[in-house]
Amino acid sequence: MKKKIIDNIKTIIYALIIALVIRSLLYQPFYIPSSSMEPNLLVGDRLFVSKYSYGYSRHSFPFSPKISNERFYYSSPSRGDVVVFKTPADNRTDYIKRLIGLPNDKIQIIDSELFLNGKKIVRNKIKHLHKINCGDIEIQINAYEEILPNGVKYIAAYRKEGTMLNTDAFIVPEDHFFFMGDNRDCSKDSRFLSSVGYVSSLNLVGKAQMIFFSNNTHKGNLLKFWRWGNSMRFNRFFTKIK
Repeated sequence: MKKKIIDNIKTIIYALIIALVIRSLLYQPFYIPSSSMEPNLLVGDRLFVSKYSYGYSRHSFPFSPKISNERFYYSSPSRGDVVVFKTPADNRTDYIKRLIGLPNDKIQIIDSELFLNGKKIVRNKIKHLHKINCGDIEIQINAYEEILPNGVKYIAAYRKEGTMLNTDAFIVPEDHFFFMGDNRDCSKDSRFLSSVGYVSSLNLVGKAQMIFFSNNTHKGNLLKFWRWGNSMRFNRFFTKIK
């Protein structure tokens, strides 16, 4: 009996170690709690984030232990990547946004159009998309397919009567990055210098790769299995994040 208990404890410890290694070095699941990345990521989406994409820092590990102020096996992210990072304000809270500005870039929104290094980002209006969520309310938007200089395409939404129609010019410091939510007027991101601002390479957690599960929490939770037909977004299961 005693040997069986010890064997069970060992099995649990080994399983925890394996899970910790996978979570810290390979893939970590994340949950989307807000509408800041709509229409590309929805509240209730669950993602796999690759931890190895940009190398490793203390934020690669649970609770961000202060073991080092360096990044190992670093690989710089690409413009347009959807990235999970720790907010500079507390080095603890996870945010997920799209990478728009690289070190030394100049970013500005003028009359609801995105400018990068003085050049307007190419965009094409999406005629069928007029409304998305912002928290618990639905907002009227103009939606566009924006095309970054490296060819990355994504959908960006601008509120028809938004608060970020015009911004100051942001100059990204060395070894830092500028992130924005795709739901431009419903996102706290690098435009808010006091709470998010420019993000150091040390704060990068990983690259969002795939939606593996999605559930519309407004239409039912997982315990109410009889409502899965209405709440489950089966068409989003195992879809690649762009």
